[in-house]
Amino acid sequence: MKSPREPSRPDDADQTLPEDLVDALQTATRVAVLTGAGISAESGIPTFRDALTGLWAKHDPMTLASPEGFARDPALVWQWYQWRRELINRSTPNAGHRALAELAIHFGTFILITQNVDGFHQLADSKDVLELHGNIARTVCSVTRRPIDPEWIERHRDQEPPPSPHSREGLARPDVVWFGEALDEKTLEAAFAAAADCELMLVVGTAGAVHPAASLPSIARRSGADIVEINPADTELSHLARWRLRGPSSLWLPRILAAMNEMNHV
Repeated sequence: MKSPREPSRPDDADQTLPEDLVDALQTATRVAVLTGAGISAESGIPTFRDALTGLWAKHDPMTLASPEGFARDPALVWQWYQWRRELINRSTPNAGHRALAELAIHFGTFILITQNVDGFHQLADSKDVLELHGNIARTVCSVTRRPIDPEWIERHRDQEPPPSPHSREGLARPDVVWFGEALDEKTLEAAFAAAADCELMLVVGTAGAVHPAASLPSIARRSGADIVEINPADTELSHLARWRLRGPSSLWLPRILAAMNEMNHV
C-alpha cells in the first residue's frame, strides 16, 4: 500500500487539474468510478431525502422505501415512485455523466459503479454500469422479482400498483433496493472486485454515508489505488483521497476528459 500523502486540493478560483493527477491519469490502465446522488443533483434530480417535500414531507422514508411500507400501503409507495419517475423523465444527463461515458475509451479497464437509480449513466451512453441500488425505470414482481414489461404496466395503469403477471399474490414494484433489503450479490461482488483491482478510483458526488457502497474507496485504497474525490464539500471519504477536487462534477469531469483527449490527441 502506498504511503499516505497530503491531499492535493486545487484552488476553486483557478479550477485547473493538479499536474500529478494528470500524470496519474496518463499512466493508469485500470480505473474505477463510484458515483452518488451529487452527480444527478446537478441535473435537477433531488436526493432521496431532498425529494421528501411538499405532499411527501409528512411521510417517513421507511414508509416509502421498505418492504414493510410496501406491504402496509402499496398504493402510497407506488405513487411515490411514479412521482419520482416523472421527475427523472423531465430531466437529462449532464456534462458530468457524458464525460464519464467518453472517458472509458482512454483506459484498458473502466468500471462505473453507481448508487443512483435514475439510469442517467446509461442514457449518457456509459456501458456495463454496475447499479448497486437498482434502476427506478425497471419494474419487477414483488414476489418473484421477475421483470414486468412496460406494456403490461401501461395496460394496468388504472391500478396502483398494477398486479404482477408472474404471481397471483404479487404486485408491481420498482426494481430498486429498499431499506432492509440486500444488494444484488453478483453486482456487489463485481463492484468489490473492481475496487480491489483498480489503480485509480474517481469518487464522484457521494457523501460516503451508505454502506456497502461507502466501503469501496477504502478497498481501493488498501489495494494501493489512488483516490480522486470530486465533491463540493468534504465528506466521510475525503481522508482517503490523494486529490480533492472541490466543485461540481459537471465542471471537473469534462476537465479530466479534456486533459485525456489532449494527451491522446483525440
